[in-house]
Amino acid sequence: MKAPKSLLEATRLFSDKDVAHAYLRDLRWPNGVIPCPICQGTDHYFLANQRRWKCKVCKKQFSVKVGTIFEDSPLGLDKWLIAVWLITNAKNGISSCELARSLEVTQKTAWFMLHRIRLAMLNGSMDKLADDVEADETYIGGKARNMHKVKRAEKITGTGGAGKAIVMGMLERGGPVKVQVVANPKKKTLDKIVRDNAIKGCRVYTDALASYNNLGSEYQHFVIDHAVAYVDGIVHTNGMENFWSLLKRTLSGTYVSVEPLHLHRYLDEQAFRFNERRLGDGQRFVMVASQVEGKRITYKALIGKESAAGAIA
Repeated sequence: MKAPKSLLEATRLFSDKDVAHAYLRDLRWPNGVIPCPICQGTDHYFLANQRRWKCKVCKKQFSVKVGTIFEDSPLGLDKWLIAVWLITNAKNGISSCELARSLEVTQKTAWFMLHRIRLAMLNGSMDKLADDVEADETYIGGKARNMHKVKRAEKITGTGGAGKAIVMGMLERGGPVKVQVVANPKKKTLDKIVRDNAIKGCRVYTDALASYNNLGSEYQHFVIDHAVAYVDGIVHTNGMENFWSLLKRTLSGTYVSVEPLHLHRYLDEQAFRFNERRLGDGQRFVMVASQVEGKRITYKALIGKESAAGAIA
């Protein structure tokens, strides 16, 4: 079955629940062999009225949602697949309120759906960056001038980035970006991240932060002092600055308020869309829909009331 090329086409296609079921089935098991998640047996029969299989070996029933981000959700795949399309292809993301209105679900349900889909966007590539790599850090948090004086006194306890989340990013020019929340911007933290994610000997471009001073031992390290200039020939970090601009526009314009507990999931979302920006809408949709298996998080784990490690299958 071909991937839809537009939201209109996706809506028409997946409004039929049988078609939506068949679409996900073919993505998960393209060779037609459907293993039972309980006993791994392949001898079963299909209950068409329930869109479920019953295993002849262990006598258990299972659906196409089992073992995916959709598991235990009462919502049909007609709504789930449209949600995947919307967040995957919205350049600046889609808020839970907007998704709730579009799918006719509650805001709480839409918020949970979006976080589960962000989990599917994470591909966990271990490939290191090469050639020309830009490294930079930024601070995520509300502006003091926009806060109530009580909240400002609570949140702002110092100058600069005090009270804000710190995010480290690395970009291979013409290639992918990697971003993560870090505890602090000290040399021990940032230096290790660069060494873990960039091939030795490549060219690394940073600003004048002292935390990067030791990179010259293993890399061709070029520094641009932003107090003097932002570009000196090929020495700049404008690629990462562009990503930070897109990220902050999404966080402040679409999501408005993001808790530090969930920030890494929003980073995964933005990094996915940036890294796959050259793909068509349908290709990005299929990529995410193909990565839903083996990833699951409960609501309690999502809000921090349960260990996430124990919740992800």
